[in-house]
Amino acid sequence: MSFLNRALTLSATAAVAFLISGCGPAETPAAKDSAATGAAPAGSQAQSGRDYVYVVGSSTVYPFATVVAERFGRGSEFKTPKIESTGSGGGLKLFCTGIGVDHPDVTNSSRAIKQSEVDSCAANGVTEIVEVKIGYDGIVIANAIGGASVALSRADIFMALAKEVPGEGEGELVENPYETWADVNPALPAERIEVLGPPPTSGTRDAFVELAMEGGCQTVPWIKALKSSDSNRYKAICHTIREDGAFVEAGENDNLIVQKLEANPGAFGIFGFSFLDQNAEKVKGAQVDGVSPTFDAIANGDYPVSRPLYFYVKKAHVDVIPGLRGFLNEFSSERAWGEEGYLSERGLIPMPTEERSAIAAAVRNLTPLSMAGQ
Repeated sequence: MSFLNRALTLSATAAVAFLISGCGPAETPAAKDSAATGAAPAGSQAQSGRDYVYVVGSSTVYPFATVVAERFGRGSEFKTPKIESTGSGGGLKLFCTGIGVDHPDVTNSSRAIKQSEVDSCAANGVTEIVEVKIGYDGIVIANAIGGASVALSRADIFMALAKEVPGEGEGELVENPYETWADVNPALPAERIEVLGPPPTSGTRDAFVELAMEGGCQTVPWIKALKSSDSNRYKAICHTIREDGAFVEAGENDNLIVQKLEANPGAFGIFGFSFLDQNAEKVKGAQVDGVSPTFDAIANGDYPVSRPLYFYVKKAHVDVIPGLRGFLNEFSSERAWGEEGYLSERGLIPMPTEERSAIAAAVRNLTPLSMAGQ
């Protein structure tokens, strides 16, 4: 372990001890001011060896985190946090590699952290993780403004994109034979199935297969019955996307998917509602089960393919990495994630008032996740 990382670990331990005990230098007026503004304790910049907040993770949360980082950078004495879009799974992998300046302070995620990831973190000394839910988002299936307007069911989505689909006999599966949307449902266009979507490391991909694919899969009675009798087979059927070219892994850059849809009006793309909202002059979202992907439909729970968004923080880095506490406070402020906040203008669906208040309090108190299984 490097000298800088040893220094960070030691100073992090001291910082956490001050927070838990409520005594020591953290009680001085100057230290209280530092905590309120995001300042690190005196001398910690030299100890940490990094003078900015480092964030990785979800491409869906990336634009929200970037806006918060820019606002925080402009309105404080600290450097603008560095935000990288690595995908939810990729971000959590980086996040869990350890404590110290060589590792991210925060990772964004468009799904909740998995127990296997909690275990991986703990094995590398990341034992106090603060989970922060920031709001809600819908996953849309969109195409170019000039393309056909479609209304899909989750059953249509499953039949179009699953690797295997039900055959003629009860319990029979066959390699997906459908080449056009009309093959799936005669009410849909006779256009070749071509869907651009995220890779397996993406939280959007995880949420899509759970909410859309599995939702459609459950419309087949014998497959639905497998959930209780053979859960592994059930998941393999419902969550496995075809690999014959109908689904194209387009990477973590959702803006690139939008550009490709503009160039190919017959194709569809899968991404978060915020990208649809920000590119409304270029792309349009398909109805799913009769509901259009709108801000209100996602907020009130009517749109069936929606999910919460998160970020995760290393408690040991707070008050050690300059500006980290202030960045957390800015992200969890009403001016950012509130109903009239600037993130809602970018497409984030706010949580109810009571939920926002409770999570903001947990951020201030740095309340860690329960490390189940440790």
